[in-house]
This record gives sequence, structure tokens and C-alpha cells, in this order.
Amino acid sequence: MLNVEQIDVYYGHIQALKGVTLDVPHGEIVTLIGANGAGKSTLLKTISGLLKPNRGSIHYTGVSMNGKTAQDIVKAGISHVPEGRRVFANMSVLENLELGAFVRRDTIGIRHDLQKVFELFPRLHERRKQLSGTLSGGEQQMLAMGRALMARPKLLLLDEPSMGLAPLLVKTIFAIIEEINRNGTTVLLVEQNANLALSIATRVYVIETGSVVLSGTPEELVSSEQVKMAYLGS
Repeated sequence: MLNVEQIDVYYGHIQALKGVTLDVPHGEIVTLIGANGAGKSTLLKTISGLLKPNRGSIHYTGVSMNGKTAQDIVKAGISHVPEGRRVFANMSVLENLELGAFVRRDTIGIRHDLQKVFELFPRLHERRKQLSGTLSGGEQQMLAMGRALMARPKLLLLDEPSMGLAPLLVKTIFAIIEEINRNGTTVLLVEQNANLALSIATRVYVIETGSVVLSGTPEELVSSEQVKMAYLGS
């Protein structure tokens, strides 16, 4: 579904990504793990058109995404849930969700998807008239995910969905990610909780200082001494 080939990205004179290559097959949950500052968020922003690569190519369903705007990429079927939620704090939950469908014109389909989001996240239905800035961190994470789903993506980019959440809520969020995937959405997940990420992934990439240093199945990476020492606390 997604092919990233030899991507270089710079912030000024600082190179953030160095020849990054990865594939996201249709229907899978692919996870990126790595330390803070390794380049994981930069890669997601580049895929979603918020940053432009200095070199390399990105193809989605066989079509080049190079030069496409972020809006074009959303229309193509890629939605991005950014690190830190980034909800519109002075707007209601419902208004945030409706904004997620800004590229769509199918009113009936939008209403249908709104109900699906409320079924997936019942708390959002309870809070639908509440200002988003007054929600808890976990509720804001649900809202950010629900808002992204309102674009009806085929590929969902998730950046650190567990950040700052209580362990019980993290389990809930990850169960919902698995359900979203079972319902037909491919997922590219950035996550610092490596144990949890490996538990739901079908393929894993390890990024260090802007480069992919390891990749494989979760089973292969769990048996890697390098991964166990650096990311699994063992």
C-alpha cells in the first residue's frame, strides 16, 4: 500500500532522515520504534505532506505522493493523528469530528461515519457538545483518532497514541487500534512503548538517528539482543 524509498529530510542544515526505506502492506499494522529524536515523527509528517523530502520517493497505492499537498494526501486516503493530539480546544467534540471530514461532500456517508466513530468511542458521544479543551488526555486521544477516521482513510498514521495516558487507558486505545485495523484500515504506528507496539504489529521497523537499522516481524525483533537491551528493558 505504501512504499517509502530512500527518503532524506533536513531541518535547515540538520539531517533528520537518512535514506529511510520502508513498506506498509495493505491490511497490516506496521510499527516504528526508536528513541526520542530518532526521526519517527518526521517520517510521518513527510508521508502526510507536512514536510517535503529532499531526496527519495513516496508511493501510495502505486501513485507518487511527491509534491502533493497535505490536503491532496488526505483526499487520497491517508489520515494522520499527530503526536500530542492537536485537537481544536475552543471547538466542541462534534465540531472537531466534522472538521475531520472537510475533504468530503457525501453528507449521508459523513453521518454514517460519525455514528461509527461514536460506536467506537462511546465517550465522545457523551461529550459531543463539550469543548475539546476540557477533555481528559485519553478523551482527547480518542477525539484525535475519531477525527482522523472521519476522512474515511485507507491508511491511518498514528503518532505516539499512548503518550501521557494511564496504563489502563493505553490498553483501551490499543484495543481500539486493533479493531480499526480489523475493520479494514491499514495502520502505520509510531510508539515508544515497544512491548505494546510489538504485541499488535505485523511488521516492525527500528529507527535510530534518522536511519532504519533493523526490520522484521515482531517475533524476529523480540529475539534480537539489540532490541531487547535498547527498547524492551531486558
